[in-house]
Amino acid sequence: MKELTIISGKGGTGKTSITAAFASLAKSKVMADCDVDAADLHLILKPEIKYREEFYGGKIAYINKDLCTECGRCREVCQFDAIDENYVVDPISCEGCSVCVHFCPFNAIDFTEHLNGEWFISETRFGHLIHAKLGVAEENSGKLVSLVRQQAKLLAEEKKLDFVIIDGAPGVGCPVISSITGADAVLIVTEPTLSGLHDLRRVVQLSYGHFHIPTFVCVNKYDLNINISDQIEKFCQIENVNFIGRIRYDKIVTQAMVQGQSVVEFSNGDIAKEIKKIWNYIENELKAEN
Repeated sequence: MKELTIISGKGGTGKTSITAAFASLAKSKVMADCDVDAADLHLILKPEIKYREEFYGGKIAYINKDLCTECGRCREVCQFDAIDENYVVDPISCEGCSVCVHFCPFNAIDFTEHLNGEWFISETRFGHLIHAKLGVAEENSGKLVSLVRQQAKLLAEEKKLDFVIIDGAPGVGCPVISSITGADAVLIVTEPTLSGLHDLRRVVQLSYGHFHIPTFVCVNKYDLNINISDQIEKFCQIENVNFIGRIRYDKIVTQAMVQGQSVVEFSNGDIAKEIKKIWNYIENELKAEN
């Protein structure tokens, strides 16, 4: 079983659209949506939830008024101003650092598990999807990403499937690190803009430079700025990263999304053919590693 994670240096590059296309092309796989802060793969795959479970990713302080003497020590040591003048903890401001718990002289502060969201096992027209929903303003998305990946791998092993295909988060933060750590390969989807090229450099440094994961790059909407597309390909050659495709801009991608379909379901045009070439290349590379 091989893990492929699709990521991007910035949002809006078309990462999820390409992931959905891979879902329709791969024959033996589990899908995982690890962009838990802004999950949207379900909008195309239309999952039917078969199992759901609450996710407790951190802890939050709670002041027991029966024991509290309002001595003020907790307010003094809290660096986030999370405790008001009535000695009530603001769950949004509380970072779960537990400093107040340790310094309370009367043991009046409990440190309880905090509900951050939910995760799901679902069925789609392309097979199983493991996905999650992080609560509004909730944190610990990195832990939730790790949980989603773990459940996807367990399901793939149980069903004896060949691939886990992961829709990762954009950027280089904790959710991205949790999405790619230990993966067999990473596909970076970028766009031909200065910000796209800048953020591509950062994410290549993370996936290939730091974690030494085999990394592929494709440019989506390459014909919007061919000059920068050429710069991206040249950068990949210099960094010894596999540049594996250019996908043209076409409104048919938006039309497919409006219909709740991947572009390779909706059309057999040039874009669909290019995405198929990219998937076939990655599939062959991963199978060659066995």
